[in-house]
Amino acid sequence: MKKITCLALLLFAAFIYGSGQIANAQVVNIQTPSNTSNKQIPTIDEWFDFKYISTPQISPDGRYVAYRVRNTNWSANRYENKIEVLAIATGAKYELTDFGVNFGIEWMPDGKHIAFLSARKGAPQIYLVPATGGDTVQLTDLESGIGSFDISPDARGIAFTTTDTPAPEPKKDDRSGSFQIIGTPSSVMTHLWMIDLSNDFSKISMPTRLTGGSEFYVTSYSWSHDSRRIAFSGSKSGEIYSAFRGVDVKSWARNDIYTVGIDDKIVKKILGMKGSDFSPVWSPDDKQIAYMTSKIALGREFNFNGILYIAVVPAEGGAARILTEKFDETPGLIDWSPDGIYFSALQKTYNHLFKMNPATRSIQQISNPNPAIYNEFSFTSDYKQAAFTSESGESLPEVYVSSLQKFEPKRLTSQNDQLKNFKHSSREIIEWKSTDGTPIQGVLIKPDDFDSSKKYPLLVVIHTGPTLVDQPSLNPSGDIYPIEPLAAKGALVLQVNYRGSIGYGEKFRLQLVHSLGLPQYQDIISGVDYLISQGIVDRERVGALGYSHGGYIAAFIAAYSNRFKAVSVGAGVSDWRIFYTNSDAGPGMLDLLKATPWDDPDYYRETAPLTYIKKATTPTLIQHGRLDPRAPIAGSYELYRGLKDQGVPVKMIVYDGVAHAGWNPRQYRALKQHNYEWFSQWIWGEKPLP
Repeated sequence: MKKITCLALLLFAAFIYGSGQIANAQVVNIQTPSNTSNKQIPTIDEWFDFKYISTPQISPDGRYVAYRVRNTNWSANRYENKIEVLAIATGAKYELTDFGVNFGIEWMPDGKHIAFLSARKGAPQIYLVPATGGDTVQLTDLESGIGSFDISPDARGIAFTTTDTPAPEPKKDDRSGSFQIIGTPSSVMTHLWMIDLSNDFSKISMPTRLTGGSEFYVTSYSWSHDSRRIAFSGSKSGEIYSAFRGVDVKSWARNDIYTVGIDDKIVKKILGMKGSDFSPVWSPDDKQIAYMTSKIALGREFNFNGILYIAVVPAEGGAARILTEKFDETPGLIDWSPDGIYFSALQKTYNHLFKMNPATRSIQQISNPNPAIYNEFSFTSDYKQAAFTSESGESLPEVYVSSLQKFEPKRLTSQNDQLKNFKHSSREIIEWKSTDGTPIQGVLIKPDDFDSSKKYPLLVVIHTGPTLVDQPSLNPSGDIYPIEPLAAKGALVLQVNYRGSIGYGEKFRLQLVHSLGLPQYQDIISGVDYLISQGIVDRERVGALGYSHGGYIAAFIAAYSNRFKAVSVGAGVSDWRIFYTNSDAGPGMLDLLKATPWDDPDYYRETAPLTYIKKATTPTLIQHGRLDPRAPIAGSYELYRGLKDQGVPVKMIVYDGVAHAGWNPRQYRALKQHNYEWFSQWIWGEKPLP
């Protein structure tokens, strides 16, 4: 079984494995009926308390599916996962772990054991457990923990990554105090290691390092089918992740393809082109390696908002070939089977599975073209069956299995039963034309009792990224804002896939480059006007919410427009000069800004919400984590002071111990609750809470 650890560049990449007989599994419509008479409206806390399924992994023989179930542990103030296994033929369920910090599921090739990562004793370590339950064995005990792992096809070894333990800093003169020198490369490296399972995997094994030297940052890897080599992507310098501290604007994109021999430990560079090459996958005969690459491989300028490609290179090195140049979206490379290369990709607001013939470059869509969101594919060893999650506007994520010869999803889990006593909203895709005629899509979320003859308040929820996309998914586990409670309160909610969103091709993505601020506002306000023209929106009660890049757009709306009744700005940007000079990702934004503030000060002024602060009138909630390194909190303080000086109603909430992401449940609940209260006050006219 093969596992690929992808870079964050593939925000929507799925991992595939797959085979076996399917019995006693009901063929179902992915969407469920919404008869909601006598049902209750779930509270914010009840949405938190629902359990969510993810990362299904089908056994090599297709008899079982393992997956994670997420739970909110309020007493420990964290999200926890337990690992369950479901027998496909009988429906029998086996709980392999309690709720805890458990992740990284992978089957042993014989299908009798499952390896996983758990932080039950501190740093994450590799554990092994029988597939139908039994004693769990700890296989590693490293101080720095395990980042990821992959089991060899012959089951004789497990490769894994771990971060070097930082060397102790030289003792400083006590009279000098504490200080940090900015702009120096990171000295913390991530290497590839292996433990031997050939003798006994019932105890902790001594690991062997595979990548030599003091400098290596391994980012993704996979075993050859003969278990003699590992292909991996990485950098021989910490600059790959320290660039945003001022080392080199483009150094984060340096990532090459290497192989390392298991016996001789010889590391060989297979591909050393400019740009980022990653997620290597071996061909069935081990003679070629497929990988992800950027358009630099085509001799074009790289842009973070642009699409990526699948390419192949001889396993011994040589000329590379781009395979997906004509596929107008970023493919998420999964695996290379005897009958083709599998990948997943967005098609506007939906996810699908594809198979490509590497010789002819022809591409076949495997998953049905019906409106569904398919994610997290895994395959059986013969590539005849797949397990995956699917969700929709009517259903939480569920685990499904299907034949790959004839795609017919069969549901195995029943997470949606949690909703049977509750009302929830409905979702549909709508389309309109922006100010310049560009077609824009969005997800319209309607209350359970929606009546087309009435006019409703409208809340525009703006996604972050900007390289993300809003999909018609009921799953609230990834929602920053209390969308379901606000819809249940009687609002329409519009999620706009403004220019720059992924899923709509490279041209649409790149329309965001050097076009920040006003163009996104026009994409949004044209959607608002479209819904007003349909007679279903009260034009006097329109609000907007956005976080991160969505927070930037919300801040632009707050300062630039008088069309909105209230706005919420989460971890936003009010001045790109502050972002460029203070953010850990500042230089990376040059892909969108195209110039420094010293080279193009006029553009920085045009795109900054603060430029328009003198005409601001919209009541604004500002939310920011005190420790945010990505969107510097100084920008929110600027926005707060600017609105205060104009006499605009403004409330700023700073969350202690919070960075840009990784909010714990209590912090996350507070963020949602504060938004619910803010819009209850300004959209519904309720008294503010003390």
